[in-house]
Amino acid sequence: MVEADHEHGDYDRNRELKLLDETKAGVKGLVDAGLSKLPKIFVHDSHKVNDFSSSSSSSSSPATDVSIPVIDLGSLHEEGNSRHEIVQKVKDACEKWGFFQVVNHDIPQSVLDEMLDGLRRFHEQDVEVKKEFYSRDITKRVFYNTNFNFYTASEINWRDTLYCLLAPGPLDPHQLPSICRDITIEYSDQVKKLTLTLLELLSEALGLESSYLKDIDCGEGIFMVGHYYPPCPEPELTWGIGGHTDIGFVTILLQDQVGGLQVFHEDQWIDVTPIPGAFIINLGDMMQLITNDKFMSAMHRVVAQKVGPRVSVAYFLRQHVDDESPRMYGPIKELLTEDNPPIYKEMKMPDLVKLVYTTKLISSPLNHFRL
Repeated sequence: MVEADHEHGDYDRNRELKLLDETKAGVKGLVDAGLSKLPKIFVHDSHKVNDFSSSSSSSSSPATDVSIPVIDLGSLHEEGNSRHEIVQKVKDACEKWGFFQVVNHDIPQSVLDEMLDGLRRFHEQDVEVKKEFYSRDITKRVFYNTNFNFYTASEINWRDTLYCLLAPGPLDPHQLPSICRDITIEYSDQVKKLTLTLLELLSEALGLESSYLKDIDCGEGIFMVGHYYPPCPEPELTWGIGGHTDIGFVTILLQDQVGGLQVFHEDQWIDVTPIPGAFIINLGDMMQLITNDKFMSAMHRVVAQKVGPRVSVAYFLRQHVDDESPRMYGPIKELLTEDNPPIYKEMKMPDLVKLVYTTKLISSPLNHFRL
């Protein structure tokens, strides 16, 4: 069992990591074993990690009087100015926040509930069944583990994750865990329609043709992850996920009602209060790169909590490490002017993914691609 003494003198970090990894039971296994103190590998120095700017910790208690924009898509296809108004709201949210919530998106509540339930069932099933999916091989299409950067991060986070590379290339459904297979396929089919709508709105918000982002394959790669955050015995010592930015173009996040997600905005952390039936949309580093910093990839984190489990599903529009696509991405030419020259060099997206998966980053991954 993983050593749970914070003050242990002969602390061998790699041994502790290996011990937990070899159980293949993840953080959930620690909770099931009745853990009452946090193993040292989870304890974060001064309780902040991966915060790419020193100001990220400038306000430790989240602001309660501010909230991320909520955009109602219900009137999208009505006559009149409603689409133009929605595009304006999207533009505003992308420039100022990099984060917004959408409601009235046409995906049935039953599908959302069943997706969260399916994920919960996966993580809470018999550990011997779940172990078959446990892997550190990031080239697999479907696998589960605790912390993708388990051996490279300075401190690890209090969560387990199921990963599914859904596109490009058809995924054999039998690779998905049977306990959540049908709903994963149904959910993905439903969310794909929403991604097309979002890419159109983002294209128009940039002043481009509505099909622009789709035409440059921003929606071709789909990497879906299902996070499971068990109740934490000492939540003040760790994070569910430390401060980070996402690496893709767009993330479509479904969270349950437990809460805990925070976004960093204007030098303070802000709680993203769950809205039943809403999706949280946030932009990733690739969107910031191709828009030449017009749209921002916002830092966010998840606090560990005594309550739980918290379950969330993140649907990333991005390629993965071994994508063979030759497409190069750089700032969109139509957005560049003499006063707005390119800030980033052209790159292949898998290079960014590899960087994040294999390197101990101390600043935004985008800094590696700046001109």
